[in-house]
Amino acid sequence: MSLIAEFKKFTMRGNVVDLAVGVIIGASFTGIVNSLVNDIVMPPIGLALGGVDFSNFFVVLKGDPGLDTLAAAKAAKAVTLNYGLFINAVINFLIVAFAIFMLLRQLNKLVAPTPEAEAAPPPSEEVLLLREIRDGLKSR
Repeated sequence: MSLIAEFKKFTMRGNVVDLAVGVIIGASFTGIVNSLVNDIVMPPIGLALGGVDFSNFFVVLKGDPGLDTLAAAKAAKAVTLNYGLFINAVINFLIVAFAIFMLLRQLNKLVAPTPEAEAAPPPSEEVLLLREIRDGLKSR
């Protein structure tokens, strides 16, 4: 089998296509979650903490320590430790992880076998008859 044919066979398998679809949907979902965190979740939290903007939480490691905003620090080419952006990223992760947990929880409920399905059906009459014949032959 040629390398190209083998690669084509690999890429057309169901798992690879499913993975590609998952990555594309995940990228779109990331944009939604980023907007949710930055535009909806963080402003009320910042307001509750006295009008704090987490994206401007940073420490200047090298440069002018009197810079007020992260944008000003970047413009001044200061070296900064951006812990506010890290807090936003952690909140993004927690929201995505919770959403995936809820999705998988619902999928598992749909896919999980019901107790009725787990119970084995009673053997058919043919099986019972064959068992009787087997037991009769064993007793001879």
